[in-house]
Amino acid sequence: MRHTEFWTRLDDAIGRARSRSWAELFVLSELGNRTTVEALDAGVAPKQVWAAVWRALELLDTQR
Repeated sequence: MRHTEFWTRLDDAIGRARSRSWAELFVLSELGNRTTVEALDAGVAPKQVWAAVWRALELLDTQR
């Protein structure tokens, strides 16, 4: 998964207006107590970050 696909999926899941703020503010323990932005900036693979986001937001299987 590329970064662009990650951001598209997050936009689709919670809305474009909200996704960037959520990614900068919401801390996920699964990502080492980092936000999604911090995890991506630290080099965590977008696919791994998306999996953590998917679980945290309890999204549908079709959004996996």
